[in-house]
Amino acid sequence: MRKTLILAAALLSAACAEVPQPEIDVIPRPLSVEQGDGAFRLDRSCRIGYDAPSLQSVAALCAGYLTEEGVRKPVVEDKPVHKGIDLQLDGTLAGEEYTLSATKKGVSICGGSPRAVLYGVQTLRQLIDGDRVPIVEIRDEPHFGYRGAMFDVARYFYPVEDVKRFIDILALHKLNTFHWHLTDDQGWRIEIKRYPELTRIGSQRRETLIGHYKTSKEYDGTPHGGYYTQDEIREVVAYAAERCIDVIPEIELPGHSMAALASYPWLGCTKGPYEVRTTWYYSSDVLCAGRETTFEFLENVLTEVLGLFPSKYIHVGGDECPKMRWKACPDCQRRMRREGLKDENALQSYFVCRIEKWLHAHGREMIGWDELLEGGVTPSTIVMSWRGAEGGIEAAKLGNRAIMSPRFYFYLDYYQTSDPEKNGEPLSIGRNVPIRKLYGYDPFDRLDETQSRNILGIQANLWTEYIATMDHAEYMLLPRLAAMSEVAWATERRDYDDFVRRLGTLRGLYDREGYRYADFVFRGIE
Repeated sequence: MRKTLILAAALLSAACAEVPQPEIDVIPRPLSVEQGDGAFRLDRSCRIGYDAPSLQSVAALCAGYLTEEGVRKPVVEDKPVHKGIDLQLDGTLAGEEYTLSATKKGVSICGGSPRAVLYGVQTLRQLIDGDRVPIVEIRDEPHFGYRGAMFDVARYFYPVEDVKRFIDILALHKLNTFHWHLTDDQGWRIEIKRYPELTRIGSQRRETLIGHYKTSKEYDGTPHGGYYTQDEIREVVAYAAERCIDVIPEIELPGHSMAALASYPWLGCTKGPYEVRTTWYYSSDVLCAGRETTFEFLENVLTEVLGLFPSKYIHVGGDECPKMRWKACPDCQRRMRREGLKDENALQSYFVCRIEKWLHAHGREMIGWDELLEGGVTPSTIVMSWRGAEGGIEAAKLGNRAIMSPRFYFYLDYYQTSDPEKNGEPLSIGRNVPIRKLYGYDPFDRLDETQSRNILGIQANLWTEYIATMDHAEYMLLPRLAAMSEVAWATERRDYDDFVRRLGTLRGLYDREGYRYADFVFRGIE
C-alpha cells in the first residue's frame, strides 16, 4: 500500500511538473524576462503602495486598472505595502527604465521616473490572468525616446471624451507623445481668444464630401463643426500628463490654412473671399508671406497656444504649400527681393525659419513636415519625415534631428490588407499598410551609426478625411498601433511570428476596454 501511495505521488508530481507555465505575452516586447513557477493572487481589496508623492497619480491609475480587472476595492496607501503592489522610484534606473518583480507575496514595480513606473503598470495589465499574476522578473526600457501618434481632429471634430480615449490607447501601448493636429483647410479646432472668428467661422464647414475626393462630387448638405475651448485644451493636456504623455499641438502654416483664411481674409494673398474647405486634399490658397500682419497674427496665435501646452515642441506643419499665390502676389515678390530669396521655396524657408526663431525666443523647439527641407532648414529644425524615409534620412545626414513617420508604414488611415474590397474594409484614402509590413520597418535604413543617433523616434499618424467616428478610428488604429509600439520600443528584438502570438493577450485587453479593432491578423489575412 505504501509503495502504491509513493508511486501515485510520484506520478502526480511528474504530471504537475509537465504542466506548462503560461507564456509572458507582453507588447511591446520587454528587454528581459525570467519566469518562475506559480503566481501571485490578487484579492478583491488589493493594496497599492507608493514611496514618493510623484507616484500618487500612477497609483490611482493602477487602482483604476485593477478595478477594470475585477478587483472591487483596491486600497491606495502612500507607503510601501509589501503584500500587494508596490510602486517605487529607483534613481539607479534610466528615465524610462523599469523593473517588475512578481513573487507569491506581491508585485514590486520600480522605475527611474513616474513615467517608467507607469510603463511597469501597463505591463502588469497584460500579465494579469483572471486574479493571478505569474511569478516573473522583468527589466525593460525603450529604444527610442520619442514614440508618438498623431490624431487629426481638423477634418472631423472629435469630442473631448474621444480624445481622452485616444490618449488611453496610447498609454496602453507605452507611447509617450500625442501629436494633436488642430488646424487645417477643413476646420480650426482651438479657441484663440484674440481672434474669435477662428472658431465662429473657421470651426464650421457648410457640408462635407461623400465618397473619395478623386471620384466623387456629391456632398452631404450637412454642416459640420466644433472646437475645443481653452479650458477643454487644459483638461486634455492634464489628462495626458497624468498618463505621462506629452501633447504636441500642430498649427498648420503656411499652407493647409483655409479655415484661418475664411475667418480673416486679410491673411491671404488675394484677400478672399474664402470658405472653410468642404472637400479633401489641400487648397492653393495659403497664408501670405509678404505682409507683416500675417506674422503678427501667427505670433499672437502661438502666444496663446504656448500658454496652453507645456510641451517643449510645437509642430508648425509646413507641408503641401502650393506657391502659385505667392508667385502672383506683389507683397510676396517684394519680400523675396528685399530678403534676397531666389525662389518661392526659399520664401517658405524664410517664413518657417522666422516662426522657428520666435519659438526659440519663447523657449520652444519647432517640428515640421519634411517639405521644409526643400527651401533649407536651420540646424535646430526637427524634421518629421512623412512622404517616405528620404526626408528623415536627408535630415539625419545634415545633422538635424528627425522623427520617422513614413506614410507607407505609419499612415494608419491607409487600408489594412492587400485586397480591401474582398476583405470588406471601409472606404479609405487608398494604398495599404498591412500589419506585417508596418512591423518590419527599419528606422535606420541607409544611415550609419552617427546619423542614426539623429533619429529621435517614430510616429504613427491617423488622418481622418474618411474617419468620422471614434469607433472607426479605433478600428484603423488597432492592432496596428501595437506593431508600431514594438518597432519604437523594441527595435532590435523584433520577431513577427512571436509578436502575433503575444497579440492575443493584448486583444483580450482591447475586448475588456471595449475598443474596436480590426481582426485581419487574427484570421491570417494580409
